[in-house]
Amino acid sequence: MTSPEALISRPRAGFSVDAVGWLTVYAVLLLFIPSRLVVGPLGSAGAPSMLFGLGSLLLWFLLFLGAARRAASEAQPVRIALGILLLCVGISYVLAMSRPMSPDEVSPGDVAVLALASWSGTLLLTHDGIYARSRLDTLIWRFAVCGGLIALLGLVQVLTRQLWVDQLAIPGLSSAPSYGLVTRGGFPRPSGTAIHPIEYGVLVAMLLPITLHVGFHESHPPLFVRWLPAAAIAAIIPLTSSRSAYLGALIALTICMVGWSRLRRWWVIGIGLAGILSMMVVTPNLLNSIVGLFTGASDDPSIASRTNSFDLAFEFVERNPMFGRGLGTFLPKYRIFDNQYLLLLVTIGIVGTLAFIALGATAAVTMFRLRATLRDEGSRDLAMAIGAAVCAGFTCLFMFDAFAFPMTMGTLFLIMGIGGALRRIEHGKAGLAALLQ
Repeated sequence: MTSPEALISRPRAGFSVDAVGWLTVYAVLLLFIPSRLVVGPLGSAGAPSMLFGLGSLLLWFLLFLGAARRAASEAQPVRIALGILLLCVGISYVLAMSRPMSPDEVSPGDVAVLALASWSGTLLLTHDGIYARSRLDTLIWRFAVCGGLIALLGLVQVLTRQLWVDQLAIPGLSSAPSYGLVTRGGFPRPSGTAIHPIEYGVLVAMLLPITLHVGFHESHPPLFVRWLPAAAIAAIIPLTSSRSAYLGALIALTICMVGWSRLRRWWVIGIGLAGILSMMVVTPNLLNSIVGLFTGASDDPSIASRTNSFDLAFEFVERNPMFGRGLGTFLPKYRIFDNQYLLLLVTIGIVGTLAFIALGATAAVTMFRLRATLRDEGSRDLAMAIGAAVCAGFTCLFMFDAFAFPMTMGTLFLIMGIGGALRRIEHGKAGLAALLQ
């Protein structure tokens, strides 16, 4: 008799290819090509990862709509939540383009909608294009390796006090003005291939629970190899000098610990305390600088700028409360909120912002509920890790205008897609097992 695992690994009607290889290329483009490098004639819409994400959306449409007949399947919460968000953004876009608008707002509005479509294409193809748990594990392993390499690049940047990637030139891609290494409290702030250290810090914080899952449960690579991504990310997070990174990592670890055994929790806490003690001995000034980011927050100009933005934001919200003034149309020259949720309230309104929050809440709650139904410890841990990464990512959006940073949002949508794929695969296995009994 054919096993449920064998049946679930077969492509359903509507899909004839496995998307893992395609998504691996996307992860490489997203994480390893600096965000400042774009296809020149396309301008800000020409980032390779963005174009590849739009290709993912097209591929998803072709694979689903090109089938003669799709087999009926249960509703997928993440996919439904994404559809509601896209509907809200579409309404906001139509309303914005039907009103008088400053000419320099039109192109950014178009690019913002294309960026969201690109991230959505990645989520959808990940959600529906992976059939077997083994293939999903392959994608997660490759994603973790990419994250580990990005963390190692950050460590190199800190040790050498050079970005290195600012010297990178790729044929066919043009570069925005070069940037230099940013410092805070006398310490260099790594940015990897990201636009800004904040984006880099949030990125590695989201990847931390994924790499920890790989370290604990990936069986094929040698012990040292499978723990290298988690070790590199754990080493670089304290060096980011970023409140966003610290907050995201704390949230992710706290959620993961809820699902860990008591022994594992004590091991991780012990390693963390050992790291803090080592920092006190080797670089005590760094630890003081980290503590100062929080104790001196009331005197930080960046915090003051964020808090002072609320009154202005609500003035714009009152003008178009339901669907906003249009995604991407509130330009930096008007104000930089450093708070993506405030910016969403202004640009896609209360309805659109609630839809976006609902997408993150759906992705996280779906993972936590899935974990409660699973028996396999590796699957339970993966569900918790994905939920932790989503919670960390959505929380950190309070700290910066994340939609302007494609690496962060591309990673967040990819992680949500992985979560949707895990739920679909596990529910499919459970359904087939019930039928074969």
